[in-house]
Amino acid sequence: MFKNIAVPFDLAHAEKQEKAVNAAADLAKHYGSVLTLFGVTSKTPSEVAHSPEEYQEKLTAFAAEQSRIYGVSFNACSAVSVDIAIDLEKKLNQAIHEIGADLIVMASHVPGFRDYLFRSHSGDLATHTDLSVMIIR
Repeated sequence: MFKNIAVPFDLAHAEKQEKAVNAAADLAKHYGSVLTLFGVTSKTPSEVAHSPEEYQEKLTAFAAEQSRIYGVSFNACSAVSVDIAIDLEKKLNQAIHEIGADLIVMASHVPGFRDYLFRSHSGDLATHTDLSVMIIR
């Protein structure tokens, strides 16, 4: 049913996304799907990486570790954004289409007061993509 599963992933919050990675790995095993962890970074240094190249290296290492843990192959892909706060969902949607994904599995948090005023990243992506989206809390 699903041939290519994309998992938007933020290395700065890896521990909060464990359930989504687990669900994606389980679906990939069940359907024999390709799995791609996808991150968006900026050219400016952050708490995660000093450069886009370092970010890609760390994401690739994380994907390799998840492949070992779950027994399914994870790929790693990243994109560079000038302003992540403004165009994160746009970059994710564009890149996920470029890799040919047919399902997005992503983590979200339990809604708080702020979420009634502003949409979450997962909610925004789900609203603006034509792909199936599974949001895991």
